[in-house]
Amino acid sequence: MRGADVMQESLFTYMRLDDFVPVDHPLRPIREIVNTALKVMDETFDAMYADLGRDSIAPEQLLRGLILQALYGLRSERLLCESLCYNMLYRWFVGLSLEKQPWDHSTYSKNRDRLIEHEVVRELLERVLDQARAKGLLSSEHFSVDGTLIRAWASHKSFVPKDGPPPPSSGPRGNPEVDFKGASRTNATHASRSDPDARLYTKSKKAGAIPCDMGHVLMENRNGLVVNERLTQASGSAEREAALEMLGGLPGKARKTVGADKAYDAEAFLAGCRERNVTPQVAQNTSGRSSRIDGRTTRHSGYRLSQLARKLIETVFGDAKQHGILRQVKLRGLKKVSLLFTLAATVVNLRRLPRLLAMQPSG
Repeated sequence: MRGADVMQESLFTYMRLDDFVPVDHPLRPIREIVNTALKVMDETFDAMYADLGRDSIAPEQLLRGLILQALYGLRSERLLCESLCYNMLYRWFVGLSLEKQPWDHSTYSKNRDRLIEHEVVRELLERVLDQARAKGLLSSEHFSVDGTLIRAWASHKSFVPKDGPPPPSSGPRGNPEVDFKGASRTNATHASRSDPDARLYTKSKKAGAIPCDMGHVLMENRNGLVVNERLTQASGSAEREAALEMLGGLPGKARKTVGADKAYDAEAFLAGCRERNVTPQVAQNTSGRSSRIDGRTTRHSGYRLSQLARKLIETVFGDAKQHGILRQVKLRGLKKVSLLFTLAATVVNLRRLPRLLAMQPSG
């Protein structure tokens, strides 16, 4: 017999949010890792807020929301908060009961400076790494490093001369047409009006320069987990300078190795590595020049293994751009974009950790 197309709601429901989430859903182990990390961040959260006044939205819920946004590639915080109205999975992950209304998207704008000032997302990354470290999942000797361009929330026509009049424009005031064709523009003479921290840069002679920042990642080679990250202005030396800074922060005095691509085959970088007791196992750059890496390094089997392992670092950037929030950021300024980059690195680890933890022997 055909059923009637009638929706009749009950006055009461006895289902919990947890009942809406399958027991084998991949977000379950991720949420457990995140909650374990958040529990040890109480002191940081207490320092973020005044002792008096109205209760804030719980910072733990705000952070879980940002993690969701990066995991599912939600294009904006407005869409995230809208989705919390009807998506039971998102509500469960964030920890928002059925009776509560989601916060307004402007809450993130009001709290972003607070998150940056107290380096909350960077501490979250460290607390997640602590769990991997406790299970012996991190290498303490072998690492890889690389950088990538992060497209800025700025357009080519926003770049105007630092001194002198802007280029001629026409069309609507809100979206004018700027005639900059044929003009010589460099970062020394021009700057973006919408994002002054962005720089025009390209990593390939075959591609045009784009307004961008530059992100850098240090990865351990055992399981491909991100152990450190940086965001800088884009320049020809930024990758090597950021890499040396991250390598200098590694704990322990034992000798370490670092794999990298041809962009790091430079005398200053190799010397900086050796000063930090790090053996540089960098790909040889022989394009119109002689490599700074010779047979004393390349003859070892460890060099070949390092060159194989360092290619995994490309998947970190691929995950963050294809599935996450880094294809083109929607915040401006190095501090704000740096928060997004650290969050993206944390989420890459969160995607990988459940499988690695499941492979560990119980007990």
